[in-house]
Amino acid sequence: MRSTLALVSLAALACYPSSTRPDLTPLLEAPRLELELELPQATRALAVALDADSFPVRRTEPDDGWLETGWFNGVSMLPTSERPLGINVVKLRGFVEPGRANHSVVTVEIVYRAAANPSLPGRELDKVVPEWHPVAARLREVLLKLRAAYGEPLP
Repeated sequence: MRSTLALVSLAALACYPSSTRPDLTPLLEAPRLELELELPQATRALAVALDADSFPVRRTEPDDGWLETGWFNGVSMLPTSERPLGINVVKLRGFVEPGRANHSVVTVEIVYRAAANPSLPGRELDKVVPEWHPVAARLREVLLKLRAAYGEPLP
């Protein structure tokens, strides 16, 4: 009986998924593309491409398929301690999911908060920056370079 309980406990612990990835789903308006790279390589390629274009990537987790910046000024591209409020203080999150064999689907959102509401979780206040925003234009260029190097966009 005791050994059966120990085996069940070990099996339950072995099945518990451990991930550094935040419990977030990318916003629907965020751009996506498919790269012919495995998940860790796609995450690293995205981080390198963003870094080359001065996006202040703060954290990259290749094995878990995500990366993010802190809040940064969308004009200067520098991290900021300003309150994340208004269209010029933005945050980027990249999500990488397994796709077809040897492929990954990359989704990158750049968000801002138009209003403050302490009664809501911050994620519910996040809005994707409009296409005309300068940071959105920079992201499009980064994604075009990645697509040219590693893949094609999803329909």
